[in-house]
Amino acid sequence: MTTRPQGASLTAFELLLDIDRRCRLLVADQPLQDSRLQQWSGIGFRVARQWFVAPMVEVAEVLREPRSSRVPGVQPWVCGMANLRGRLLPVMDLGSFFGLGPIAPGKQRRVLVLDHEDLFAGLLVDEVLGLQHFTLSSLDLSPPQPLLAAAAPFVQGHFPREHNWAIFSPFALAQAPGFLDVAL
Repeated sequence: MTTRPQGASLTAFELLLDIDRRCRLLVADQPLQDSRLQQWSGIGFRVARQWFVAPMVEVAEVLREPRSSRVPGVQPWVCGMANLRGRLLPVMDLGSFFGLGPIAPGKQRRVLVLDHEDLFAGLLVDEVLGLQHFTLSSLDLSPPQPLLAAAAPFVQGHFPREHNWAIFSPFALAQAPGFLDVAL
């Protein structure tokens, strides 16, 4: 920086240079970006006794179960249509879709909102367990055991921990012909 008389203010450019210098000093103490990339994060949820984690980029939002209106002539796993801020949201019971029967009523039930290409839908699950973080080194690309057979096409490996967290892809579910065929 240039020398100037005491009490004289910095020019805008000099002020920006000073801020840049101080930021660079603070960043020097941060861990390298490579160590932060070794983490995998997703939204943890449960259907029956199966623990899943969905990639964060595949879940638009998590909601309490909205009020929905039944739709006649659809598969039994379609709970109904809800209004989400002026947008129609079909709500699908994921447990029932997997052949387990309807998800039991309860305060823990949540809806994972899927907004992928032309599909906007909600997946009703037993419980959402928040954001889950895993080290990439613990990733096992084989399916976890035990695994719901109907969920297998949508599972892309697992993270073993206190539970075997199956990596569930809502985008893969959205592309499944059986999921899109809701009419009876």
